[in-house]
Amino acid sequence: MRSNANVLDAVVVGAGWAGLGVSYSLTRQGLRHSILERGRIGETWRTQRWNTFRMNTPNVQTVMPGDSYDGSDPFGALTRNQFVALLEDFAERNGLPVEPDTAVTELTGVHENGAYRLTTSRGTFLARNVVIASGDMNCPARPPWTAALPPSLRQIDASDYRSAADLPDGAVLVVGSGQSGAQIAEDLTETGRTVFLATSRVGRLSRRYRGRDIMIWLVESGFLDVRREEIIRLAGRVPPRGLLGAEYTLSLQGLSARGIVLLGRFAGVEGGGCLLFDDDLEANVRFADEASANVKRYIDEYISRSGIDAPLSEPDPAETVAVHLPNPAVRSLDVAKSGITTVAWCTGFRGDFSCVNLPGVLDSQGQPIHEDGVAVQPGIYFAGLDFASTRKSGTILAIAEEAHRLVEHIVRHS
Repeated sequence: MRSNANVLDAVVVGAGWAGLGVSYSLTRQGLRHSILERGRIGETWRTQRWNTFRMNTPNVQTVMPGDSYDGSDPFGALTRNQFVALLEDFAERNGLPVEPDTAVTELTGVHENGAYRLTTSRGTFLARNVVIASGDMNCPARPPWTAALPPSLRQIDASDYRSAADLPDGAVLVVGSGQSGAQIAEDLTETGRTVFLATSRVGRLSRRYRGRDIMIWLVESGFLDVRREEIIRLAGRVPPRGLLGAEYTLSLQGLSARGIVLLGRFAGVEGGGCLLFDDDLEANVRFADEASANVKRYIDEYISRSGIDAPLSEPDPAETVAVHLPNPAVRSLDVAKSGITTVAWCTGFRGDFSCVNLPGVLDSQGQPIHEDGVAVQPGIYFAGLDFASTRKSGTILAIAEEAHRLVEHIVRHS
């Protein structure tokens, strides 16, 4: 399959849940294809998640296309290793054509045979269609002033963190209070570390509400089906994912009650050793509370409209506990005096699409230009992008529908 004489119907780049899901649909359509994976199946999950990581979808929802959950713990949460094993099993059971250790270094257009050329670490592939399923959440993004931090500080990204034992002794500043930031801060404080958490304007979700896992309600009510353009219209941008604990509710007030020192948004460095923070901590806590209340209100309206017999809501300890705010508010921290030895950047991710050498496919920031995963270049597709079409996009919940839609497009336009 690595010669000019053998043109595949499609090549899928990436063997995570998105790439495997697309391959499953391609296989069902009888299309000849290969999955090119830079490492192993689920490589990002193996190498960019901490040791105690768990999925945020319950087991009953953490399933691949064509599968259904039949275990004994439907509302549990898979560990990192369990999820990788799920992906490996899915690929093996369905005979998916994964080519491991095959990194794509360049994707270009060729006129011969109407195919695209993929140059890889193991030769050249030609395909009439290419589905890029490497995701847009695998390259950490840091703010520009990281270079101004004292060289004595160890700086890591969320994708580098494994456990507190791997870090130098001392306090840790976690920057960013989304899912990764809050969960890593909690993991650190459980080992007895002093933890500072620089918060941000991020929503929050309860883990359970009115007798069900919150994700069950979000899917059933249609909350996750809201279109990307509607989200942007309401919020002015695509917001970050709300804070959601894997097994129970996580909240800023709950973390503060456990001894984590909450700070405002990280605002920069002064004098080489003084870290600065905005005066927006109370606003950030309030925003998370309001976001949680809004989601619950949406679910309540759905329950009422649908005539569902659901139990009344019960107080969630993580949301009712009093928040512990520094008094006076902390607007700056001296690195030496605070004992901080590590900064963990949990400030978001972007995708690495540097191998794509095709006009009109990427924007000025090197990110995909597409509509519902379909690029302007005929035969080029993107799968697994966060918020690509709806709130559900970018999660395993979306891949069965997304893969079917993209493959149907391939069939219609081939």
